[in-house]
Amino acid sequence: MDKEILYENLNKSNLEFIEEYKKEFSNILDSGWFILGSNVNKFEEEFSSYCNSRYCVGLASGLDALSIALQNFSFDHGGEVIVPSNTYIATILSIINNGLKPVLVEPDIHTYNIDPIRIEEKITSKTKAIMVVHLYGKCCEMDRIMEIARAKKLIVIEDCAQAHGASFEGRTAGTFGDFGAYSFYPTKNLGALGDAGALITNSEENYLQTKILRNYGSRVKYHNELIGVNSRLDEIQAAFLRVKLRNIEKITLHKRSLAKIYFENLSDFYIKPVQDDRFYDVFHIYNVRTHLRDKLKAFLLENKIHTEMHYPIPPNEQQAMKGILDNQMTPLSKEIHGTTLSLPISYGNTAEEIYRVCEIMNKFASGN
Repeated sequence: MDKEILYENLNKSNLEFIEEYKKEFSNILDSGWFILGSNVNKFEEEFSSYCNSRYCVGLASGLDALSIALQNFSFDHGGEVIVPSNTYIATILSIINNGLKPVLVEPDIHTYNIDPIRIEEKITSKTKAIMVVHLYGKCCEMDRIMEIARAKKLIVIEDCAQAHGASFEGRTAGTFGDFGAYSFYPTKNLGALGDAGALITNSEENYLQTKILRNYGSRVKYHNELIGVNSRLDEIQAAFLRVKLRNIEKITLHKRSLAKIYFENLSDFYIKPVQDDRFYDVFHIYNVRTHLRDKLKAFLLENKIHTEMHYPIPPNEQQAMKGILDNQMTPLSKEIHGTTLSLPISYGNTAEEIYRVCEIMNKFASGN
């Protein structure tokens, strides 16, 4: 009898790191230093080096990273920020929580990333920034986006929550704009064992101000220079992330090898991710599209294969966004959200499992 194929098994994905985690946890307990200690400092150095960025600031979550990136610039209330219409809600929330207005721009239907051609159409005198999202583990076309930003004198913030190690024309995600915002949520390619995030930047000014903002607006204890927040990367999570970072290339190559199985074995009945030599994709998510998405998902579950939807509901159709985004029409985004299905591609999945997924999906395709 065939075993269940889970979309994600975090126990299995972290199994080979458990002994190192235990050792690091014990060392931290013995040290008695739990906030902004040596592990945070070392992780910031190591992650900025991995990303080919000058600076890194560890934070409490990916949402905080996006919010604090915007907070650095003190934009006037009501200023507009361009953002992809098919992103996760966190990207939108970071804009709203800074008193700014999200302006939705449709994606390229092939890459699912924000379409540079459509960006210029949405720029107004109120536009302050472009917040791009490197979705599913593929970078946006940053050369064209940065050209627009420079011409219009706009800040660029990159949401890299799904793009650890991804690159465009040899340059790492997060290093094109003013900030690169990362999430280390446990399911990410570089995942912690809880919430965690970071900002990378090549600007010393941005780096120093972010360090102040994350710590109550304080550089010296009890002396508050700015209106800040409490968003510090936990010392324990930093230690775990350092273990994982030493293995990130192995994790990425494993996911890329599983993606290769899908590309070579999955029926062309499905719309598969677009491939382009300019991009180094890290496949945080391997998504396919079909108008029979819901039927396919049910069929796979009947065959003990678990899948996910990233994401089932567009941001402008969320209950929380009524009166904020519901007047912005996004037909391409709706098309993507209604047809996309994310297939198993975890570090905990085996090649044999992925071949099995392809077999069952091809069986579905031949019958439809």
